[in-house]
Amino acid sequence: MSLAQFHEVSLPLSLAFGAQGGPERRTEIVTLANGQEVRNTRWAGSRRSWDLGGAVSKLGSLRELLDFFESRRGQFHGFRFRDLIDDRTSPPGQAVSATDTVIGTGDGVLDTFSLTKTYGDSVRRIFKPVAGSVRVALDGVETAAGVAVSTTEGTVRFSEPPTPGTVVTAGFVFDVPVRFGTDRLDVTLESFGAGRAVQVPIVELLG
Repeated sequence: MSLAQFHEVSLPLSLAFGAQGGPERRTEIVTLANGQEVRNTRWAGSRRSWDLGGAVSKLGSLRELLDFFESRRGQFHGFRFRDLIDDRTSPPGQAVSATDTVIGTGDGVLDTFSLTKTYGDSVRRIFKPVAGSVRVALDGVETAAGVAVSTTEGTVRFSEPPTPGTVVTAGFVFDVPVRFGTDRLDVTLESFGAGRAVQVPIVELLG
C-alpha cells in the first residue's frame, strides 16, 4: 500500500455496524476432458471487502459518511476499518492475551518481528494494530520492557534481540487498511430524518 496515500484515521464504528462482507480468495478451476479438476490459487492469501450501504440509515450517519468520504477523496486515500467480526487475535468476546499467536522465534540477531494472525494453517499479516492493545510474551512470559510497537507498520521491535530458540508471541486488537471501492457516493432521502446509502464498497489494501 502507498503510505503517502494512507490516512491513519478510522472509519467511525457507528458506520461499521451492519457492514456486509468478508474474505475472498481467487481460485482458477480447469475441468479436464475426463471430468477431473485442476485448481490453482492466484493469491497467496485472501483479500477482504465490505459494503457499508446497509449500515447507514439515519441522516446524521449519512452526513458522517459523506464527510468521511470527501475527506478521503473517494478512492484516493486509504483509512482504517474495524471488522467487528474479526478484529482481534483472541476468540470473540475474550480479552487478548500475550500468548495468542506465535509471531516468530528468536535467533539472537533479529530484533523486529511482524504481527500476524493465524487461521488454522493460514497466516495473515497484520499492519494496523490498535494503539495500546498489543501484548507480547517471550517463551510464555509477558514483557513490556524494551518493546516498541509500530501501529502504522504492524511490527514489534525489541531493544535486545530475543535469544536463539525463544518463542515470540503476541496478542492484539487490529484494524484493516482499506479504501473506498468507488469514487461515487449514492445516497437517498427516504423520509424525514432517515435515508439510505445505496452502495458503499470498501476494499482491503494489501501490503
